[in-house]
Amino acid sequence: MWKTGLLVLFWGLLSSGELQQQTTEPEHQNRSPSGKLDFGNVPQGVYETVPYYEPGMIGILFHMVHAFLHVVQPNPFPEDLVVEVAKDKFGAIQSEYQKPENIVLTLKAIYYEIGFVVCAVLGLLFAVLMPAVGLFFCLCRCCNNCGGEMHQRQRKNADCQRGLLTTLLFTTSLIITAGVLCSYAANQNLSSQFKSVRRLISSNLRDLHTFSNETPMQIDYLIVQYATAKNKVISDLDNVGPLLGGKIHHELGKEVRPALDGALNMAGAMRETKEALENASVSLEVLQEATGKLHFNLSLVRSGLNRSLNDPGCSDEESDATSAQLCRSIRSSLAQLHVSGNFTRLPNVYNQLESVNQVLKTDLRNIVQRGYASFNDTPGMVNDQMRNVIDGARSMLDTIGTNISSFTKVFPVHSSLTNFTNFISHTQSKIEDLYPEIDEMDFYRWVSCIGLCSMVVLILAFNFLAILCGNLGYDKHASPTTRGCVSNTGGTLLMAGVGFSFLFSWILMGVVTAMFLVGGNMEKLVCEPFHTKQLFKVLDTPHLVNPDWRNFIPGYLYNDSDLDLTVESFYSNCKDNQGIYSAMRLDKLLNVSAFLNSSLHTKEVGKMFENVNIDLRGIVLLEPDGKQNLMDFSETGVAEINYAAYLEEVNKGVTQVDLLSYANELEAQTDLMPKGPLQTSLKGQANSLRQIHSQQVIPMEQAMKYVRARSTLNQSIRLLERTASDLPNKVTDVLATIEAAQYLISENATQVVNQETQKYKQTIVGYFRQYIEWVRSSLAMEVAACKPFSNIVDTVEIIACSVLVDSLNTFWFGLGCCALFLLPSIILSVKLAKFYRRMDTEDVYDDIPAYDTLTRFPRASAPPRHIDW
Repeated sequence: MWKTGLLVLFWGLLSSGELQQQTTEPEHQNRSPSGKLDFGNVPQGVYETVPYYEPGMIGILFHMVHAFLHVVQPNPFPEDLVVEVAKDKFGAIQSEYQKPENIVLTLKAIYYEIGFVVCAVLGLLFAVLMPAVGLFFCLCRCCNNCGGEMHQRQRKNADCQRGLLTTLLFTTSLIITAGVLCSYAANQNLSSQFKSVRRLISSNLRDLHTFSNETPMQIDYLIVQYATAKNKVISDLDNVGPLLGGKIHHELGKEVRPALDGALNMAGAMRETKEALENASVSLEVLQEATGKLHFNLSLVRSGLNRSLNDPGCSDEESDATSAQLCRSIRSSLAQLHVSGNFTRLPNVYNQLESVNQVLKTDLRNIVQRGYASFNDTPGMVNDQMRNVIDGARSMLDTIGTNISSFTKVFPVHSSLTNFTNFISHTQSKIEDLYPEIDEMDFYRWVSCIGLCSMVVLILAFNFLAILCGNLGYDKHASPTTRGCVSNTGGTLLMAGVGFSFLFSWILMGVVTAMFLVGGNMEKLVCEPFHTKQLFKVLDTPHLVNPDWRNFIPGYLYNDSDLDLTVESFYSNCKDNQGIYSAMRLDKLLNVSAFLNSSLHTKEVGKMFENVNIDLRGIVLLEPDGKQNLMDFSETGVAEINYAAYLEEVNKGVTQVDLLSYANELEAQTDLMPKGPLQTSLKGQANSLRQIHSQQVIPMEQAMKYVRARSTLNQSIRLLERTASDLPNKVTDVLATIEAAQYLISENATQVVNQETQKYKQTIVGYFRQYIEWVRSSLAMEVAACKPFSNIVDTVEIIACSVLVDSLNTFWFGLGCCALFLLPSIILSVKLAKFYRRMDTEDVYDDIPAYDTLTRFPRASAPPRHIDW
């Protein structure tokens, strides 16, 4: 019956969801790119049992007993021996003990138990010999032997002997007192711990109730959390345009965007070319006007100088050689009076400007923007073309939700756990009904142990009273025959203690030996191996319980002994508070993988995306007008402009010579001439040059109008030179890039679409896998946490070892100490009684001279008789 109930419980727990192992998919495919789903925390019940036992002060005695047992039995746990004995089931050894292998096994057992055997033999010898020795001792004393004769020889060291014996007996009695207190403490500890044991048992049963009550809520929580995955899938389906279309747009954009950017940059270059041509034309007109006026004025000055130099005074070398020489020098320098940058000879750019204006009548930027808009509409196109797939997926999600919701109807989880709860309640009531009987049995046990302790206490009472009476009644002047009544009573009490020692010691030793064999072996063969987990290794030995079972738990429950489920693994997993699903490998009890596979439809969801066909041929990156516009731009003649001539003139100065310096030098040469019309005419021309310099040259060098015109012309020409550099090839490259991108979208986008669709499908299916993985991990670690089962094992260990065995061992340890020290107590009591009891006869010595040290004459005498004695 209990096996059936256990299977029903496990079946109810397992029905919380067995999940198919996903081993063929890479780990990264189980995660959503947008982040991991948050399913929250499974509600957990609080287990109140803390299987921990702290013995308190009596723990010191427990450790002493453990140390003693280690001395008696220092051998390690005989795992192989226990396994061999367990496999033979004891019966084979008993029935066929003469076989060599059984003899060897028996010898191994004796060798391991040699310490217990020796101690048990000694204890049995003690129990058998003590009553026999006591009987012979009694008979011997009745015959006035063995100290039975009421006669004592007086010795000089009698007081010393008496004190020594008293001290030794008192010390021995104290040791016996310590032993009986140890036994009494163990006895009381066992009784007092029963209350805490009851609380521990009750808390374990409450934890089982918590386990049974919380498991259905945890299962319901797992089912409800399907909505988290469903809502995320619906959200992604609603946003298929941005998610799937956006990814396709991003991947295609790696080729498309550079192409459109190149066309857009070319449209910008057109406008920049127009502006540069306009600026160059205006600046050229300004500079041509200024240099034309300067050229005209310099021509007038040269003509005037030529007329003055034609004066007869310049040619008469005989009358004025100096003037003639100066005139030749001035005439040779007239060639310098010319304009340096002659802009009038530069051709205008009207034709190129007109061609560019014609090209700009077509708005290439707007055409490119329409291409951008068409390409950026990829998410919308994907959303429209995926509408049927999305509607089908929504319908399937509703079907999955219906199947998941009907889970508890397919598997009667609640009814199974209700039966388990009733079983726990019934068990609890049965245990509570046993408490009165246990209390009664514990009372009888307590009384029996107190009776054993009382035997020792009675002997101790005789010893301590005897020592007290002997010391109180001691009179150093009294002879052995004249000792007082109190002292004699002490001696009588000592002999009474000796008698009770002979009567009780063999009983005590017999009880101690029996308890020692039981408690000691329980400690060494059960409790210690449990703490070191060697006991689990024995239980997990293959083919131990059944020759056909490798592991007996799965062989018994699932009929599959090869399953990796051992007692140690189950206990350790429950100790770590893992779920019973993983601890008991319940996936082998019931197979609900088929239910989950048919419910989640992950394969069907994946197949819905396999036949997706997204057509992007409606995207037009650059219209024919835009392509023609680019071709026209390359034929505007901008590349035919003589940019070198422009830059050469722009970089020249205003005049070939500094007019101010030239005028000053001219005037200085004129001052060397004799005064006359020639000198006056030349000075007038020098003044004209100064006037031209100040009114025309300086403004052309400093005025913003001319400076800006030269700078603008320089910049515009350089810009035009860069733009025109290899312009036809640039336009051809842009058009080729556009064509390649267009071909990619129209003809070769299928690979990108399929790749991104596959990723999107993995994202959608990944949400279900996350849900499955979360359910699996929750079942393994959180749902139906089996901590109460390991707590039950720990509780049994606490009750059996820490409470019962340790108390039992401490009891016999103290009682055994008492029994052993009763031997010296008997000997010391018999000897000391001679010094306490009143003797019938004594040895008397005559007074002798001090010088006679050789002879003494003892004389026997009877004590004086009085009527009152």
